[in-house]
Amino acid sequence: MLTGMMLFCGIVSAQGVTKDSISILNNEKEKLKVAKSLNEHKLKLAKLENDVAKYTDKVQKTSEESQKAADDNQEAANDLSNDSQDKKKAKSAKKAANNALDNAKDARNANDKLKDLNKDIDDLKKKIRDDEQKLVALGGAVAGI
Repeated sequence: MLTGMMLFCGIVSAQGVTKDSISILNNEKEKLKVAKSLNEHKLKLAKLENDVAKYTDKVQKTSEESQKAADDNQEAANDLSNDSQDKKKAKSAKKAANNALDNAKDARNANDKLKDLNKDIDDLKKKIRDDEQKLVALGGAVAGI
């Protein structure tokens, strides 16, 4: 009889997990997944926002270098135009032109990188808003957090 009673209790306790409990656990699991995604996006956003200052400085610096190289190129070209047969001045003008070309390319690349960085920041902000809305729709904060 004791064995029968233990067997009956085991069956009753095994049926203790209801569909509501499973639904609640699945909801908590989804909240955790969304909260984790939200946290990862916020960390990445913070890193990218820190990089903006660095790339803004780089854009400023490369722009100034490009302008200086263009001015140097103009000066070398003017020197060459006054004495077009001078090999030394021709070589100097060619070198200044190549330097100006390289600096202009560096300035464009830095500016493009800053634009891409700002686009990535905007995309991440959108993802964060979406994750926050999902979390609210799931019932707010995750239990235990």
